[in-house]
Amino acid sequence: MYKAAAMSQLSADTIQIHIINAHNHQTFLLNQHIVSKYSRKLKKKMTMINQDQKKTTTTIDQNHHPYYSLEIDDDEFPGGSYGFELFSRFCYNNGGRRIKIKLNVSNVSLLHCCSLFLGMQNLLQHTDSFLQDMFYWSWNDIITCLKSCESFVVYADSCGLLQKLISALLAQNSDLTHLKSPLSSSNYSPETSYNSSSSESINKQQSSLNKSAAWWFDDLIVLPPKIIEKIIKRLGSYGTNNNSLILTKFLLHYLKRSKTTTTTSKSESYGGLANTAVNGVISVGKSTYSCRKLLWVLRVLGSGLGLSKECRACLEKKIGEMLDEATLDDLMVSAGHHYDQAYSGGGVYDVNLVLRLINIFVNSHHHHHQRMKKVGRLIDKYLSEISPDHNLNISKFVGVAQSLPDFARDCFDGMYTAIDIYLQSHPRLSLEERSKLCRCLNYEKLSLEACKEIAKNPKIPPKITIEALISQHSKKRNDENISLRTMQSRVAVLEQACMLHVHAPPTSTLFSTFPTSFC
Repeated sequence: MYKAAAMSQLSADTIQIHIINAHNHQTFLLNQHIVSKYSRKLKKKMTMINQDQKKTTTTIDQNHHPYYSLEIDDDEFPGGSYGFELFSRFCYNNGGRRIKIKLNVSNVSLLHCCSLFLGMQNLLQHTDSFLQDMFYWSWNDIITCLKSCESFVVYADSCGLLQKLISALLAQNSDLTHLKSPLSSSNYSPETSYNSSSSESINKQQSSLNKSAAWWFDDLIVLPPKIIEKIIKRLGSYGTNNNSLILTKFLLHYLKRSKTTTTTSKSESYGGLANTAVNGVISVGKSTYSCRKLLWVLRVLGSGLGLSKECRACLEKKIGEMLDEATLDDLMVSAGHHYDQAYSGGGVYDVNLVLRLINIFVNSHHHHHQRMKKVGRLIDKYLSEISPDHNLNISKFVGVAQSLPDFARDCFDGMYTAIDIYLQSHPRLSLEERSKLCRCLNYEKLSLEACKEIAKNPKIPPKITIEALISQHSKKRNDENISLRTMQSRVAVLEQACMLHVHAPPTSTLFSTFPTSFC
C-alpha cells in the first residue's frame, strides 16, 4: 500500500530506472528532462515508451500521472549501479543542482565508458580531455586507473580504453623491454651452459638483471587477472609464447598472492595466466628450475587457479623425470579439497601425484639402476611418513610400494618399517589385507634383524612369518654354498701355484719366494 502511494506521487517528469543483476536490483528516480538532455540513448528509449503508452492507453485519470520505467542489465551497464549513480550526479550537476562530481584517475574510466554507453557527448568531451594526458600520468596513477576498470573490463576493452591505458603503462616501465632479451629467455640449453666457460658469469648477470627488473611485481598485484592477461598478450608472451624468465617469475608471484583471495567461482579467470606460467617454467629448462622448485610451482598452480590438464601433465612429466633429485619434504604435498584423491582413499597427502611421478620416472629411466635405487630409498621414507594416516587406503599404500621394480631396492628393511607402521596405525585390518601388505616384501632381500622382527610381530600373519624365515634360511644356505665354492676355487688356485713352483726353475718363476714347507 505504501509503495502504491509512493508511485501515485511520481510526477509525469519522473523516470524510474531499475539496475538489475542476478541477486538484487536498485531503483533510481530521476527527472526525465534532465536525463534526456545529456543521454541520447535514454531519450530515445523514453520516446519509444511514450509512444507505446499512447497506443495502449485511451483515458488517464486526472489524479494519476504516467511515469517511465526502464530496466537495465547490471552486467551490460559499465560499473553497474555505481556507474549509473555517477552518471546521474553528472546530469544533475549540469542541470543546476548542488551534487557535484570531479574527474580523477579513479573514476574517469568509468565515466568515459558510461558516456559511450549512454551517448553522452557532453560527458564524453570531459573524459576525453582528461584521458589525453594519460601518457604524462605517474606509474601509480595509470595502475589506479586500470584497477578501476575491473568491474567493466569487457566494455573498457571493447571501446579501446584498456589498450590505451596498457600502452601508457608499458611506456612508463622501461624494464619490460628485458622480457624479450636473450638473457631473460631460455635461449641456451643446460648442455650449452655446462660446456661454456662463461656460464657462471651469465648466471650471475641473469640473477642481477632479474632482481633489478622485478621492482614492479608488487605494483601490478592489485590488477585483476583479465587486465594482467591483456598486458601479457600485448607483450606477445601469452600461452605457449612465453619464454621469459622474468615474466614467469612475476606470474608465479602474482598467482601465489591471488590464490589466498580467490574463490572457486573465480578460479577459471586465472586459468590462462596459470597455463602461461607453466609454459614459461618448462621453456626455461632444468638449469633454472630444480625438482624442488618445480614441485613448489605445482603446489601453487595445481589447484584453485584453473590450470589445464594438459599443462599440469607437462609439469608433472618434468618433475617425474627429475624425481631422483627430490627430497622427502618435496613429496609431502597436501591433498587439499581440490584434489581428486581427497575422496578416493589418498588420505591427507597427494598420493596419486606421487604415483604418477614414479610411473613417469620408471618409464624414463628404467635402465639407470643407480638413479632407480636412489628413488627406491626415497619412496621407502615416503611410505613410512604417510603410513600413520588413518585415511590412507591400503590399495594406495600397496600401489606406491609396488610402483618400482625389484632392482630399485637392495634391501627391503625400509619397506618393512613402513608396513609395520601402517599395521600399527590400522589395527582393524583383516588377515587378507595384512597378507596383501606383506606381499610387497622380497623376503630374500630382508636382513636377519628384520626377519627376527617379523617373527616377533603379532600383526604379521603366521604364514608370512614362516615364508620369511624359510626364505632367510634358503638365503643363508645359498650364501654358505657361495662361500664354499669361493673357498674351493681359491684352494684350487693355490694348489696350481704350488705345482708350478715345484716343477719350475727357481729363478724363472714369481713363486720362487714361496717357502718349500708351504707345499
